[in-house]
Amino acid sequence: MPVGGDGLRGGMTTVGFIGSGHIGGTVARLAVAAGYDVVLSNSRGPETLGDLVDELGPRARAGTPEEAAEAGDIVVVSIPLKAYTSVPVGPLAGKPVIDTNNYYPQRDGHIAELDDGSTTSSELLQRHLPDAHVVKVFNNIFFKHLGSLARPTGAPDRSALAIAGDDPDAKATVARFLDRIGYDAVDAGPLGKGGRRYQVGAPAYGAPYGSTSDEHGIPADAAKLRAALGAAA
Repeated sequence: MPVGGDGLRGGMTTVGFIGSGHIGGTVARLAVAAGYDVVLSNSRGPETLGDLVDELGPRARAGTPEEAAEAGDIVVVSIPLKAYTSVPVGPLAGKPVIDTNNYYPQRDGHIAELDDGSTTSSELLQRHLPDAHVVKVFNNIFFKHLGSLARPTGAPDRSALAIAGDDPDAKATVARFLDRIGYDAVDAGPLGKGGRRYQVGAPAYGAPYGSTSDEHGIPADAAKLRAALGAAA
């Protein structure tokens, strides 16, 4: 497994989670299986995460969003988009922040800048976190597929996930994280233009990994994902 600037040399990286639902919880499971420590949080309080912490074992603990943001070398934001302004700002300065969010007006309410296409959901989070390095990933895959399609490095049926961001070092760190938890990374480009290529409704949103009616999903290698991303370019 690669070793690099993600804190793995001399000690395991801690991954913080702001939001520990379907996607956040699945990423946490994959991270613990890969040897990471995790700090979980949600909007309802650490005491509501006892079952998940017990499931994950000694590498996991629960805290507040501020504590997860402070503890994480990498921090995963996986909350409804409408709550993005609740993400702690100060503790995330200088850190890679993984954004799993999508814009669903029926859940989030209408956001004019997203409705008119002048910006994207990940750019809103980046604006809220001016000193963090936001990387968009996990937003285009069903959480059950995310859990079932993880494979070791070099496996012939390994899948890829798209990443988009404006900071090359943050993207490299996130790509190493993906590799450790079982996925190749395909760089879709900058946070705005690249992120649009796999947002809700784009060809790369969900479809490469199969129907949600199949809980196991279909492996989608880098070539298949690039083709889907290219269809939106």
